[in-house]
Amino acid sequence: MTEKNVERGQRGGFHYAYAIVAACIAITCLPCALVLSCAGIFFTPVSQYFGVATAEFTLYFSVLNVAQMVTLPVAGKLLSRLDARVVLSAAVALCAAGLVGMSLCQAMWQFYVCGAVLGVGVCPLIYLSVPTLINAWCVRRVGFFVGLCMAFTGIGGVIFNPVGTALINSGAEGWRTAYLVFAAIVAVGTLPFTLFVVRSRPEDKGLLPYGALEGGERGADAVEDTGVPADRALRMPAFFALAAFCGVITLNQTIYQFLAGYAQSFADTMPAIAAASGVVASAAMGGQAVGKVLLGAVNDRSVRAGVILGICAGAAGVTLMWLFPGTLALLLAGAFLFGVVYAMTTVQTPLLVRTVFGSADYTNIYSRVSMVGSLMSAVAAVLWGLVVDSAGGYPLMFVLGYACMAVCLALALFSLRTRPRLG
Repeated sequence: MTEKNVERGQRGGFHYAYAIVAACIAITCLPCALVLSCAGIFFTPVSQYFGVATAEFTLYFSVLNVAQMVTLPVAGKLLSRLDARVVLSAAVALCAAGLVGMSLCQAMWQFYVCGAVLGVGVCPLIYLSVPTLINAWCVRRVGFFVGLCMAFTGIGGVIFNPVGTALINSGAEGWRTAYLVFAAIVAVGTLPFTLFVVRSRPEDKGLLPYGALEGGERGADAVEDTGVPADRALRMPAFFALAAFCGVITLNQTIYQFLAGYAQSFADTMPAIAAASGVVASAAMGGQAVGKVLLGAVNDRSVRAGVILGICAGAAGVTLMWLFPGTLALLLAGAFLFGVVYAMTTVQTPLLVRTVFGSADYTNIYSRVSMVGSLMSAVAAVLWGLVVDSAGGYPLMFVLGYACMAVCLALALFSLRTRPRLG
């Protein structure tokens, strides 16, 4: 590494880490958003086209989540050992192929096969690509960059859900066209970044990480390229606490899917609130996008403060939605605040893992923590559906949401208190 390269990469002007951030944004805004955030627009039209119950079609999404869970440890090992360009480009290609396959399906079992392909492909993109690349390329503003990049999963949904809906409504088989267009967007929009921009580490470009020459400006909880090996970390209480945190925060996040239904439950008593159900869901999505950037920035100062902020925002949000459903402004404010705790799933979890176990074997450790969240994603909607349909209804859902957030707070603080000394 030459002195000239170090100075060009570190002092003033453009640092290649910004190109890495741009690549991460492309990954989250395109394949991650199109496969995950836009999935819901296909549920009704595809189910109606084949004349099946919605649950029969949406089973593919459960298959997708199970495929992610199974793939995570393998993807973590591959990403830690191989060139990131190869792993991430292959993942993007699988996402595009899975979407093309969805457009060609003639039977339900074929959707399940495509769901498995999509799960394998999107797994390293949504869970591992951003924290792994940002962690390798930055020693400053890690939280901010992770939060910024992950915010584009929601922003991508905002952009492409209307596009997909218009394509679906273009004809009897418009959903096939939408899947094909989404596949083209994924391939054309993302592969140039994963093939030509992404580099596994700064040394590949003869550079030091962003902020490496500005050690005095690091956040209070920042860690360098040191840490605990995965085989040791996986036996520590802090690891089990973080794995449980990932599962429970994912369970809590899934309450978001029922906020529109909560607003609609007031159709007889407060029809104006029921009519605003879509706006309530959008408010939560907006809170998620803002929350990811905010939590990332706070984590650069203190990971503990990030945890507390996210949980307090979520608790305040639930309180407003539960106690003041008849006041639309407060209902929307509550949904927005709940979006902040929703953001903890993909922002706080990787930053906690980095803080507790360091960077040395980060990808392998985080991939195993994420397995619990992926498994929970496959069953959480069913669990909350049973709660909502029970005698307790939505009030019970909110009470259990409080419990989930309290448990997450305790688990996160325990992991920080018991973290090993990094060296």
